Amino acid sequence: MSDTRRRVKVYTLNEDRQWDDRGTGHVSSTFVERLKGISLLVRAESDGSLLLESKISPNTAYQKQQDTLIVWSEADNYDLALSFQEKAGCDEIWEKICQVQGKDPAVDITQDPIDESEEERFEEIPETSHLVELPPCELGRLEEIADLVTSVLSSPIRREKLALALMSEGYIKKLLGLFRVCEDLDNREGLHHLYEIVRGVLFLNKAALFEVMFSDDCIMDVVGCLEYDPSLVQPKRHREFLTKTAKFKEVIPITDSELRQKIHQTYRVQYIQDIILPTPSVFEENFLSTLTSFIFFNKVEIVSMLQEDEKFLTEVFAQLTDEATDDSKRRELVNFVKEFCAFSQTLQPQNRDAFFKTLANLGILPALEIVMGMDDLQVRAAATDIFSYLVEFSPSMVREFVMQEPQQTDDDVLLINVVIKQMICDSDPELGGAVQLMGLLRTLIDPENMLASTNKTEKTEFLSFFYKYCMHVLTAPLLANTAHDKSSKDVQEGSTKINPVCPGALRFMRRIIGLKDEYYNRYIIKGNLFEPVINALLDNGTRYNLLNSAIIELFEFIKVEDIKSLIAHIVDNFYKALESIEYVQTFKGLKGRYEQEKDRQSQRLNSLSLSRYRRDARSLDEDEELWFNDDDDDDDGEAVEKRMEDDFSDSYGKYMEAKKGKQLLIVLCLLGTFCHFHFTFSQEEDEEEEQSPRKRARLSS
Repeated sequence: MSDTRRRVKVYTLNEDRQWDDRGTGHVSSTFVERLKGISLLVRAESDGSLLLESKISPNTAYQKQQDTLIVWSEADNYDLALSFQEKAGCDEIWEKICQVQGKDPAVDITQDPIDESEEERFEEIPETSHLVELPPCELGRLEEIADLVTSVLSSPIRREKLALALMSEGYIKKLLGLFRVCEDLDNREGLHHLYEIVRGVLFLNKAALFEVMFSDDCIMDVVGCLEYDPSLVQPKRHREFLTKTAKFKEVIPITDSELRQKIHQTYRVQYIQDIILPTPSVFEENFLSTLTSFIFFNKVEIVSMLQEDEKFLTEVFAQLTDEATDDSKRRELVNFVKEFCAFSQTLQPQNRDAFFKTLANLGILPALEIVMGMDDLQVRAAATDIFSYLVEFSPSMVREFVMQEPQQTDDDVLLINVVIKQMICDSDPELGGAVQLMGLLRTLIDPENMLASTNKTEKTEFLSFFYKYCMHVLTAPLLANTAHDKSSKDVQEGSTKINPVCPGALRFMRRIIGLKDEYYNRYIIKGNLFEPVINALLDNGTRYNLLNSAIIELFEFIKVEDIKSLIAHIVDNFYKALESIEYVQTFKGLKGRYEQEKDRQSQRLNSLSLSRYRRDARSLDEDEELWFNDDDDDDDGEAVEKRMEDDFSDSYGKYMEAKKGKQLLIVLCLLGTFCHFHFTFSQEEDEEEEQSPRKRARLSS
C-alpha cells in the first residue's frame, strides 16, 4: 500500500463544542500491524512526533466538507478533523478511506451514523424503509414537506436519511425555486411553510447540505425563507440589511476571488446563526454544532489566507502610517485591522500566536504609535482596541518594543507615553477610554506577568525604563495642578498663608508612606514635602472634616509604625507648630517616640568604647550622608523637575483649562497601583538579597 504525505492540521472537538488545534503535520495512510489494518498517521512537522494514529474502520462514518476537510467520530463524544492545506491531498486521503470501506469517492459521507439507542429498532425496520421518500417539490405539497422535515428532528436515524434524500435529488435548489415563486405571488402560507422547511434543514446539522445552502447562488434565498417566521406579523428584512446596509469595503483590493467569496460567505452565515435563527432550546442545542464548525473553519482559512498574503498586509500598514492617506481611508484601514484582530480570537493559541507575531513583524506597534496620537476619535478608539488585543496576548512583546524606542525617538512620542496622554486627556465624560487604557497600563507595569523564570531582567529593566521615560508624563497632571494652585490661589490672609492641598495628592502621599520604603522617605525629607501638608492642617483650624481626618491619620500611621526617619524630620522641623494641637495625642506621641529614640541612641553611644566599631559605625553614617547629600543628585532632581514643568506647560495646557478631577483620580489610581507593584517587587528583591552570602555575612557582623 502506497504512502501519501500531505500537510494537515489535526483538530479535536472539546466539551464546549469548540475545535482544539492539536498541531500541524503530514498525513499518510499505511498498514499498522498493531492495529491490524490501514490507518491514518499524522506526524508533527516540527519534531516528527505522532499527532494521530487512527485505524480506518469499515463502520465509521467519515465526512468530507468544504473540499479540504475530513471529519469523523472515533468514540462517544470524540470527534476528529483533518484540515488539508491542498484539495488534492484531501481527495487522495478520501479515496483511500472510501477504498477501505468499499464506497464511491464521489460521496461526501461514507456511512449512516447509527444511534445506539435506536440500533435495535433500526434492525427491525424493513429494508424498503431505509430511504426517506420525499414528496414532489410542488407548491401544493409544501405543508407536507414541512411536516416531514419537522417530524424527523427527534430521530438521528431519520435525520441522516432525510439529509441523504435531500442531497441525492437536488431538492434544496428546487425548494428555493418555489420560494421565489411564492414571494412573487405573495403566497404567505407557502412562505411560512418554507420557513419551517429551511429552518428544519439547517437543524439536520449536515455540512454537505450547508455547502449547497450557503453557496453564492443559494444563500440569499435561504435568508429570504428565514424572513417569513409565522410568529411575526410582518416579515423581517434581513436581505435588505445584507445587501444594502452592510457594505463590504475593500480597504486594499483583494485579488484572490476565493478569499473574497469566503469572507462574504462567512459574514452571511455568521449573521444567520447570530441574528436570524432563534436561540436553540435545550433539546436543540446540538443541532447546529456543524454550523458552528463550518464558521470556525472558514475563519481559520480566512486568517491563514490573509497571513500568507504579505503583499496585502504590507500595503495595509504602509497606507495606515502614510501621512498622505486621507482621514476616511485611514479610518477604514484601522477598522479593518481591528476586525482582523477580533477575527483571530476564534483561533486556537498556536494559531493566534503565529497571527500576532505576523502583525508584529509587519510593524503593528509602530503603526499604533502613530494612529493613537491622531485627532480622529474613531481612529483612536479603534487603535485602542487593537492595542488591547496586543497587550492581552503578550504584555512582554509590547514591553520589549517600548524599551527599544528611546534609541530611535523622543520621549514625547513613545508609545506608552502616547497611551498615558490619551488616558489623561480622554474627552468622554464617563471616561470609558481612560478606564480601558488604565487597565492596559496596569497590565504592562504588573511585575506578576513579567518574565522571571531565571532572573528578574524584564522586571528590573522595564520598571527602570518606566521611571526614567514615563513617570514624568504620568505625574504631569498632578504637578501641573499644584503649579496652577501656587500661581492662582496662594494668598496671604494676615500672617497666615493659605496653601491648599489636593485631596488626591494627599492620598497618594499616604500610599507612598505606607510602603515604608526608606528610599521614598529620604526623598520626602529632602523635598520638605511635609510642609504643605502641615500648613494645610494648620489652615484648616479646628474644623473636623475629611481633610483633617486624612492628615491626622497620616501622622498616626507614622507614629504607630515607628518610622524613625520621618518622626525625626517632623519633630525637628515642625513640632513647635504642632505642639498646640491637643484634641488628638498624635503629635505628643510622635514627640515621645522621638525622645525614646534619642535616649536609646545616647545609651548605645555611652556603652560603646572608642573602638574601631564606633569609628566604623560613624564612617558608615558619614558615607550615607555623603551619598544622600550628593550635589549630583540635586542636579538630577532639578533637571527632572524642569523637564516636568516644560512637559506639562506644553502638553497639558488645554487639560488645565478644563481642570477635570476625574482624570486626576484615574492618574492617582494608576500611581497607587504602581506603588503597590513596586513594593511587591522590592519585597521579592529584599527576600532574595537576604539569602545571599554577602547579606548574611553583613547581618552576622
